Amino acid sequence: MPDNNTRKAVAGIVLASASLVAFVTGWEGNENTTYTDIVGIPTVCGGVTDPKVAIPGKTYTDAECAAMNARQIEAHGERAIECVDVALSQGEYDAYASLAYNIGTNNFCHSTLIKKLNAGDRVGGCNEILRWNRAGGKVVKGLDRRRNAENAKCLEAIKPKPTGEKAVA
Repeated sequence: MPDNNTRKAVAGIVLASASLVAFVTGWEGNENTTYTDIVGIPTVCGGVTDPKVAIPGKTYTDAECAAMNARQIEAHGERAIECVDVALSQGEYDAYASLAYNIGTNNFCHSTLIKKLNAGDRVGGCNEILRWNRAGGKVVKGLDRRRNAENAKCLEAIKPKPTGEKAVA
């Protein structure tokens, strides 16, 4: 396991970008008033489940939701990257941050995905994303579509670049 300085260096190469926030909120949607999700978790805005803000009946403005979504997605990405022992490309980070945001960083960090990724099996790590398509033990069509999109983003990021094309980290 790398020390904290190495982890910070690994995390420092990727950022929660505007495109990541758009990707995640595109899947999550935006509900200004707290609701209960399909497995009974109070949720608000673009999938925010923090009990300090996802208070039943509480309503937020669009601007408050946009700021909260960006902060939460960034925070989940930062916590998830702490489990990763290898350098990631931006596309891998985006796919994994989206997954971690949706399933929780604890689940992400204790997953087979992390074991495979940290062992150097990048394709295996990307493909593990597809296993997280259930809620309450049942396959959910929307989660299945989201996991396929995250998987495609991840695999595209690790695909070898044609000769003469520069790889972007």
